[in-house]
Amino acid sequence: MSPTTRNLVISGALAASALASAEPLTQTASVAAALPQEVERMASHITTPDGVQLYYKDWGPSDGQTVVFSHGWPLNSDSWESQMIFLAEQGYRVVAHDRRGHGRSSQPWEGNDMNHYADDLATVIEALDLREVTLVGFSTGGGEVARYIGRHGTGRVQKAVLISAVTPLMLQTPDNPTGTPMDVYNDIRKSSLDNRSQLYLDIASGPFFGFNRPGATVSQGLINSFWSQGMQAGHKNTFDSIKAFSETDFRQDLKKFDVPTLILHGDDDQLVPIDNSARAAHRLIEDSKLIVYEGGPHGITDTHKDRLNRDLLEFLRD
Repeated sequence: MSPTTRNLVISGALAASALASAEPLTQTASVAAALPQEVERMASHITTPDGVQLYYKDWGPSDGQTVVFSHGWPLNSDSWESQMIFLAEQGYRVVAHDRRGHGRSSQPWEGNDMNHYADDLATVIEALDLREVTLVGFSTGGGEVARYIGRHGTGRVQKAVLISAVTPLMLQTPDNPTGTPMDVYNDIRKSSLDNRSQLYLDIASGPFFGFNRPGATVSQGLINSFWSQGMQAGHKNTFDSIKAFSETDFRQDLKKFDVPTLILHGDDDQLVPIDNSARAAHRLIEDSKLIVYEGGPHGITDTHKDRLNRDLLEFLRD
């Protein structure tokens, strides 16, 4: 290394050290200083009180009206890209995290249940000091939103959206006779243990996007995206989450909704049938609005993204 180069390196290092020691005046630092001591926030991760690192995205103008997204199983926040980029370009601040055990978040052995999911969502909202937010939940994420409101109320919530959501209860029980039998979920668990990679391919190439329907236009890209997101998630985490999304009873949570709520669902949803989910939730949430996507499969955030984005934007502006 020449003397000139060495001097430049040393000068750069000294400058970096001086900047690091200076008291930061950024918005991030001021928010972090106000957080509870047990919660740590970094550039793209938040550590929960029980030590789980949650990856999150924060797009759009920082002063925009905030929309917070909760994703489905076994996906991560990447599944919201079509909605997030659309709304960010419309001036909204859009935030989405990878659920514990999914995507780029930690893979804890314990805590893969709906109460922890809801509390993690609360941690993200509070760590970023988000207020007057619109919560948007897809499939399992719809349950996460419902349990959040059930446990944490709507003090920071302005509106809510449930898309292809697992609410109010998926499992067939004596007081929910139209639900899905336990054998179906046991088969999913067995397939997950036998070969979860193949399971995710089968779900994506079949019922999730409705690609198993006659005349369907199959997108290999969507299949690949679903599979890759699923395989990023922890095996134990996605296995436990089957119980969380299928057996959690959200009926009491939905009765606590006291903000404008939009419900979007396809009437050809083969994974979360509309009669036992969206239509039942619509009856439980006072003054909610239900929009049915005729022929829509479970994954309408992708297959019907243009219409869904317009419906979201109209609801946000209303």
